[in-house]
Amino acid sequence: MMRLVLGLVVGVMMIGQVAQAQNQPLRLEITEGVIEPLPFAVPNFVPANAAAAELSSDLARVVASDLIGTGLFREIPSSAYISQITDFGAPVQFADWKAINAQALVTGSISVSGNRVTVGFRVWDVFSDKEMKPGLQFSGTKEGWRRMAHKVADAVYSRITGEGGYFDSRVVFVSESGPKNQRRKRLAIMDYDGANVQYLTDSSAIVLAPRFSPTGDRVLYTSYESGFPRIYVLDVGKVQRRVLESQEGTMSFAPRFSPDGQKVVYSLSQGGNTDLYLMTISNGQSKRLTSTPSIETAPSFSPDGSQIVFESDRSGSPQIYVMATSGGEAKRISFGNGRYGTPVWSPRGDMIAFTKQNKGRFHIGVMRANGSEERLLTASFLDEGPTWSPNGRVIMFMRETQGASGRSSLYSVDISGRNLRPVQTPDGGSDPAWSPLQK
Repeated sequence: MMRLVLGLVVGVMMIGQVAQAQNQPLRLEITEGVIEPLPFAVPNFVPANAAAAELSSDLARVVASDLIGTGLFREIPSSAYISQITDFGAPVQFADWKAINAQALVTGSISVSGNRVTVGFRVWDVFSDKEMKPGLQFSGTKEGWRRMAHKVADAVYSRITGEGGYFDSRVVFVSESGPKNQRRKRLAIMDYDGANVQYLTDSSAIVLAPRFSPTGDRVLYTSYESGFPRIYVLDVGKVQRRVLESQEGTMSFAPRFSPDGQKVVYSLSQGGNTDLYLMTISNGQSKRLTSTPSIETAPSFSPDGSQIVFESDRSGSPQIYVMATSGGEAKRISFGNGRYGTPVWSPRGDMIAFTKQNKGRFHIGVMRANGSEERLLTASFLDEGPTWSPNGRVIMFMRETQGASGRSSLYSVDISGRNLRPVQTPDGGSDPAWSPLQK
C-alpha cells in the first residue's frame, strides 16, 4: 500500500527508489514543509459507450486538477505515456509507467445512459505492481459529473495520504462587484475550486459573514436590508430564508452554528456594548455568555462543542480568548505582537486559525488551541477571514489589494504556509466559509 504521511512543518524524504529496489510498497514520508510532489498519471477515463466519450477527458482533467492543486502531486503529461489505457479491465503494463517515473496511476471508466452517469476508478501503486484497495464506483446525473470527479479525487487523495479529502465540498462567500467606495455584495455559493457559482441573494443590501451549518444545507449570514445588521438563516437547496429573532433596538451579527446545528452563537450590540449570546434555533431563546465593557465578536465553536473561541478587546486591543460554551471566565491565548481577530477552530480540533495585524501588514496564521506554536502563513496589505477545509489541511481567506481600485479575492494556503493559490471567482470575493464534505 502506498502511503503519504503528512507533517505540519518542514523536509522531505523520498524513499520510492529504495522501496522499488527492495521490492517493497512505495512510501513517501513528508517530515518538512518543502516537498517533492509525487509523480502521478491520470489517463482519460475509458468511455464504456459513445455517449460517454465527451466526458472521459473532462472528468480525468478535474481529478488531475484537484490533486495538483494540493501541491503534493505532479502530473506526468500524456505526451510522455508509452502505453494507453483503452480497456479498464485489462492488466496494467507497469513497466511502461515505471519508465516515465509514474509512482501512482489512476485509471477509470465512464458510462452514460440517458441522464445517468456511472464512473468507476482504480488507484495503482506502480512500484509494487498492485492496486491500492479495490476500486469504487459513483453514479449521478450528467449535470453532476464534476462532483463525481471530486469524489474520485477525494478517494485517490485518501488512499495515498491516509487522510480525508476535501474536494467534494462547497464554499459560500460574498461576491463583490463595483468600485471600492460603492461595492455591491451578494451571497454566492460554489464548488471548492470556484466552479458552478450560484447566487443566493441579490445585491440590494450589504451581506456579511456567511457560515455553513454542520450538514451543509443551511447558511447563516448577516444582512443590512432593514437598515441595521440582523442574522438570517437560509436553506441552500430551496433558497428560502428567515430572520433569527433578536431583541428590539439591538444589532446582531457574526453568527456561527454549533457542531450539532441546534444552536447559534453570535454577537449582539446594545447600548454601546457588544457581547456574545447563544440562541437555541428551535425556540429562539438566547442566553448571554459574556458581560464586559468591551467588544466580543467572531465566535467559533470547538468541534466537540464544549468551548468557544472569540475575539475581544477587553485587554485594550483585539486578542483571542477561549471560554466554555456555557459562558463564564475566558482565557486569553494570543500573546504575540499585534492585533488578533476572526479566530476559527479547525475541524480536527488541534488548531485555531486567525487574522493578525502587525506593523502595517495583515497575516493569516494558525496556533494550537492553547495558544502555543503560533505560525504565520501569509502576509499582505490585507488578508483576513480564514476558513478551514473539511480535512483541516487547507485554509481559504480573503485578500484585498491596495489603493482606490483595490479588489478583494479569495485565496487558499496549506497549514505549513506552502501552496498559496488564488481561487477564481467571476467577481471579487470575501468572507469565505467552507462546507463539510457533501453527502
